[in-house]
Amino acid sequence: MAGQVPKTPAGVRPLAAAVDRLRMVARWWGSRPAATRDREFAVVFSVLSFTEPLSRIGARFGDLPTHGASVASVLLTLGQTLPLVVRTRWPAICLAVAGSSFAVHESLGCPPTVGGLGLYIALYSVGALQPRLRRVVPALATGGYVVFSVVLHALGSPEGLTDYVLFYLALAAVWGLGLLVRGRRAQEAERRRLSAEAAVAAERHRLARELHDVVTHHVTAMVVQAGAAQYLTGAPDRVGEALAAINGTGRRALAELRFLLGVLEATGDADPRARTPVPGRVPDLVEQTRAGGQPVELVEDGEQPAMAIGARLTAYRVVQESLTNAVKYAAGRPTLVRLTHTADWTDVEVTTAGTADGVPPSAAVRAGGPHLSGGRGLTGLRERVEMLGGEFAAGPGPDGFRVCARIPTGSSLPGRRGGQPAEAQCDQKEAS
Repeated sequence: MAGQVPKTPAGVRPLAAAVDRLRMVARWWGSRPAATRDREFAVVFSVLSFTEPLSRIGARFGDLPTHGASVASVLLTLGQTLPLVVRTRWPAICLAVAGSSFAVHESLGCPPTVGGLGLYIALYSVGALQPRLRRVVPALATGGYVVFSVVLHALGSPEGLTDYVLFYLALAAVWGLGLLVRGRRAQEAERRRLSAEAAVAAERHRLARELHDVVTHHVTAMVVQAGAAQYLTGAPDRVGEALAAINGTGRRALAELRFLLGVLEATGDADPRARTPVPGRVPDLVEQTRAGGQPVELVEDGEQPAMAIGARLTAYRVVQESLTNAVKYAAGRPTLVRLTHTADWTDVEVTTAGTADGVPPSAAVRAGGPHLSGGRGLTGLRERVEMLGGEFAAGPGPDGFRVCARIPTGSSLPGRRGGQPAEAQCDQKEAS
């Protein structure tokens, strides 16, 4: 019937449940310390070695006449299983004891046992876990195998040269499997190390960008405000206002720097959202700049939607850096800050009059266009905006230097391009 969900076969559900249980057991087993796992495995393996049905799958070589069970055969079986207790810590010693016990066990014609597989486990452990003398240990093991082969031949073993070579190749393949696992683990460790270094470098870059934004803006504002205050000695009321503005700017700078220092002292286990500064309000930023003597006008169209904290901080930094450059390079020139909000985007436009000519070049403006500052400010803004999947443009126009940014509010996926890009918006506004 149309619309009916097909039923899962009855036999599949128990199988899936069994697979899930096995995965849970594997995760639990892998979370235990290596020494504990080795002890438990060696004990269980020793017990299984004396289980009669498992004797047929034990490793055998030499084809000598088999004798009945004895104290010697029990001790030699334990000599192949109990050394696995130290296979992780001392794999070479584990191989030496297990290999010697296996050789004597086969030379005496003891009953076969699954404990003979301990030789293969020890060989794999040497390949995968031996930290030093990784060439010496296989060479000594090869010498021991040659002695074992000579002894078997002297005792009348019917095995031929081909059998000895094939058995040696099988043992070498087990050792090589351990080497392969060791190499993959080393590659994974290197990948993790490089990922950690890249994360550290990215965090340093982010902090450097935040420090640049904080220090450049606030210190520039304080310098401008202090410079203007020295000309107000004849108006005590205005001097007080200027000093209050300098005091407020300094306090805000100290608060943001204190936050960044806290991030530097924090561990890497902190929530990334806790390492993101809480953005300020653009109207407060405009008012602060206006109090320092820069004529700034704020126009806001639409109602600001709920934005992710990273998007809010980026919009704030775009306005902050643009106003900082206006104060540095166009002091006293009118500056217009326009915010246009939609459901998916926030468009930020900052235009400073009289800064279209004579500005130094920068890589932030592509295609060799001019840039207001030769520093890293607008370059950092471009990185911020594009990291969120937005658009950024900066350059001179007929009315002055304009910075345009289109920032997704957080509901848009990174890389989504809705409407016109920021460059087209700037060009369109210039034409109008």
